[in-house]
Amino acid sequence: MKGAVPLGRILGVPLRIHWSAPLLVVLLADSLSSSTLPAWAPGHSTTAYTTAGLVGALLLMASLLAHEAAHAVTARRAGIKVEDVTVWGLGGITRMGRARTPRVDLAVSAIGPLTSLALGGVAIAAGLATQHALHWAIPSAVLLWTGWANLLLGAFNLLPAAPLDGGRVLQAVLWWRRGDREQAQRIAGRTGQVAGTLLAVAGWVELTHGASAGLWLILVGFFISLSAVAEVRRATLETALRGVPVAQAMSAPVVTGADWLTVDRFLDEITTKGHHSAIPLLDFDGHPSGIVELRRLAALPPARRGELRARDMALPLARCAQAAPDDSLIDALERPGVTMPLRILVLDAGRLVGIVTGHDISRIAQQSVPTPHATGARPTG
Repeated sequence: MKGAVPLGRILGVPLRIHWSAPLLVVLLADSLSSSTLPAWAPGHSTTAYTTAGLVGALLLMASLLAHEAAHAVTARRAGIKVEDVTVWGLGGITRMGRARTPRVDLAVSAIGPLTSLALGGVAIAAGLATQHALHWAIPSAVLLWTGWANLLLGAFNLLPAAPLDGGRVLQAVLWWRRGDREQAQRIAGRTGQVAGTLLAVAGWVELTHGASAGLWLILVGFFISLSAVAEVRRATLETALRGVPVAQAMSAPVVTGADWLTVDRFLDEITTKGHHSAIPLLDFDGHPSGIVELRRLAALPPARRGELRARDMALPLARCAQAAPDDSLIDALERPGVTMPLRILVLDAGRLVGIVTGHDISRIAQQSVPTPHATGARPTG
């Protein structure tokens, strides 16, 4: 997610914080200290409310981390590659590979909301115990608020609408019952579109009646709707790519460049080979050594272009997305290192034999769209 910065690791998984997360802490702390806590525990100083409000906001952020960490840990135990966890203003996102079975998909999806519900129960129990046994009004109020917030978070995430966890649960159940993952993903995505639209409408109604919380509902609704549209598109694309080998999708032969050339010589040679945004590099033995973006070379000051070689500015082969000609195209697209813009180097016995780009994926997807004749439909008119 753009705007997120690395912030260490959580249970071995890289943790990233979006700029909107601290803003959420500030807003929650202000709401708690100015209205919620004075109403739940009246008669205390402004300093006490401010401190308690900040603690409550941080506890909720810790709860969000626990929710996402539960997803990450369960996924890793199931052998799924977990890229990172990002916390932002509307919750958390765990980037990971795809489950291979409906059972694993169900377990990974359900564990997050269940963790939130469990934390909510524990926090409410602790708040009640603090209130009745120790008579600490403000700590009790903070724990009770944290508990109810976690219960709300868990229940909201169980809504059967992708990309919420409940949508993933629905997808896993449909996948198990029908045996068609992409169809299940499309159904979950469409429910997400409906749910997102309803949330946005409800938020607009609240906002027009003076409730500022309506703005949050509108933002959440738009986020769910847009993400659900992406889910449906991805499912449609994967249906089109099902069973397609990399060799069928790749472009060949590949325009390449020598990695030992200086940048100025490299640019002079490549300009005669057509319009390309990135060029795979070959070493002296003809083996691929990486890929270089031409805009990075063009951005170099002219004085340095004669000093640096193309390989000095390239993404090394070890960090490039790679596949073999016989690999499944869908599997290749899900491997670590696949980024946008899409560039997958196709290697056979250590030799570069092709490349897969976003244009190639679009071409294959269009070829897979059935024609009226192929489906048995007849033209009218």
